[in-house]
Amino acid sequence: MRFLHSVLLVGLCVVGLFSAPLFASDHGSAAATAETSDKPQTSGPLTGGTADHTKFEALQQDFADGSAVTKACLSCHNEAGKHFIRNIHWTWEYVNPDTGQLLGKKHLINNFCTNARGNEGMCAQCHAGYGWKDESFDFGDETKIDCLVCHDNTGTYYKTPNSAGNPACSVMLEDMPPLDLTSIARNVGLPKRANCGACHFYGGGGDNVKHGDLSSALTNPPRELDVHMDADGLNFACTACHLTKRHVWAGSRYRVIAKDTEGIGKPGERRDVATCESCHGLSPHPVTSVASFKRNDHVSSIACQTCHIPEFARGGVATIVDWDWRTAGKTRNGEGYHEHGYVQGNGEDRYVYKSIKGNFTYGEDLVPVYAWFNGQMRYTTIDTRFDLADQPIEINGFTGSRHDLDSRIWPFKRMHTWQPVDQGNGTLVYARLWGEDDTAYWGGYDMGVSIAAGMKDFGLPYSGYFAYAETLSWWPITHTVAPKEQALACRDCHAADGRLDAIEGIYMPGRDHSRWLDIIGILAVIATILTIFGHAVIRGFSKGGHYHDGHA
Repeated sequence: MRFLHSVLLVGLCVVGLFSAPLFASDHGSAAATAETSDKPQTSGPLTGGTADHTKFEALQQDFADGSAVTKACLSCHNEAGKHFIRNIHWTWEYVNPDTGQLLGKKHLINNFCTNARGNEGMCAQCHAGYGWKDESFDFGDETKIDCLVCHDNTGTYYKTPNSAGNPACSVMLEDMPPLDLTSIARNVGLPKRANCGACHFYGGGGDNVKHGDLSSALTNPPRELDVHMDADGLNFACTACHLTKRHVWAGSRYRVIAKDTEGIGKPGERRDVATCESCHGLSPHPVTSVASFKRNDHVSSIACQTCHIPEFARGGVATIVDWDWRTAGKTRNGEGYHEHGYVQGNGEDRYVYKSIKGNFTYGEDLVPVYAWFNGQMRYTTIDTRFDLADQPIEINGFTGSRHDLDSRIWPFKRMHTWQPVDQGNGTLVYARLWGEDDTAYWGGYDMGVSIAAGMKDFGLPYSGYFAYAETLSWWPITHTVAPKEQALACRDCHAADGRLDAIEGIYMPGRDHSRWLDIIGILAVIATILTIFGHAVIRGFSKGGHYHDGHA
C-alpha cells in the first residue's frame, strides 16, 4: 500500500512539473526592470522623495548632538513626533488585546541576553531615541526621538551605549569614527534594509543570533537568499511589506496574523498587515493542473512560509540555537575573556564562549520545527510563577491546533537556553548586567549579586537563591523566502519521516495509512482509469471508426 501511495503522489507531482510555472510571471521579467543595489530600494507605495534636504535652511548648521538634529526635523515634520511616540519602537511596550499581557522589551525576559529592563544603558542602543538609561527617561519628549537611525542614507551613522558601563566593556567602542551629523542630516531618505537591520539583524547580542531569518546577509542579498529583497531584482526594503501609517508599521511578533483570510485589499488599504496574502492573494498559484489546484487548497492549512522557506539561517550567517549561562563568569587573571571556535559559511569566526554570557552553539541551513499556530503567543513574564520541576520552561509558548480555524502549520526556530531563575519563588529574574560598579555582572561576574540588584531596582521579590533552568523560545520564520524552484516539493512532506511527520490531527497521504481508505482510493483510481480507457475505445469505434473533427 505504501508503494501505491508513493506512486500516486509522484504522479501528482509530475503533473505539476509539466504544467505552467508556480507563479504567473517569472523572476527574469521582474529583475529586468527592478532597481539594482546602488539605486533606491522599493519601499511599498513610497519611492524616491519630493525634497532635497541639502537645501533646507534648518539643516545649514553644525549639530551638537542627535537631539539637535531631531529639533530641526520637527521644525518641518511638525506632526511626526506626535505620531512616533505612540509606536512600539519608541514605547517598547505593548498590551495584547486578546490576553491582556503587558509585553514589549521594556518588560519581557528572553532567553538570550535575558532582560533589557534595568540594562537600558546598553540595550537601548536599539531604542529609536536618545538617552534612555534608567526609569527617569521622558517618553513624552519628542526631541529625544532618533530620526537618523531609520532615515540615514549615508551608511555612516551608528549609536553608542547611553551610559559608560564597566571598563571591561569599553573595547566595544574603540576605533569608532566621529559622526558628521550635519552631513548625515542632509542625506536622509526612506529607510533601507541596513537601517532596520542595524537593530533587527543583531537582536539577541549579535548577527542573526535571535530570529534565525534576519541577518546582515539581507543588507545586499542575492535572489537565492530572498526573492523579494534580491538586490539585483525586486530589491524590496523592509517597508515594502511592513507598510507604515503615521509611523506605525504593519506586522508584529506579539500578535501574528497566522492565517490571513482577507487577501489582497483595494489600493491604499491593508496597511496594517504584512502577510503574504495581502500581496499574493488567497489563491497564489495559477490553476493550470491538479497539482497547482492542490497547492492552493493547501493555503488554508499551511502557511506560505512552510513551503517557501525550506531552511533558515541561510546566506552564510549562523544563528544561535543553544545558550548556556551556567558557564559564564570564568576569568583569566581576574579579567573576562572570549573564545572563537565556529567558522560560519561566509568565513567569519564566531565566538563560542564569552565570560559575560557563557557558551553558544550555532547552526546554519536549519530545517524548521513545524507546528499548528494561530498567531497567539503566551509569554512567561517576571510575574509568572512556575514549577522548577517542570522543565523546559517556555518563554513564549504558542497556541494552535487542527481544529482551530485560525491556525495553520508554521515553521519555527527553537531556541534552547540554560538561564538564571529565582529558585525560591519559581520566577524569572531581572539581572543587572550593565553598569559601572561590581553589582553589574558584566564586570563583577557574580550572578547572585547581579540578580539581587536587578530585582531590587524594580521592587520585585527575590528569595535570595537562584538556579539555572532550561528554557525554550519559539520564533516564527517569515524572512529569506527562497526562489520558487527551491520550495518544498510534495514528497518532502507526503512521506514517512517527512517534514510534517510530527504534525497531528490530519490524515496525510504518503505518511499515514488506513487499510480501508487505501483500498477505496485504489479502486477509485482503477475505476477512473477504466472509465477513461472505455471512453477512448468507444470514441475510436463509433461513427465508423472516425473521430469527430470538432465542427457542427
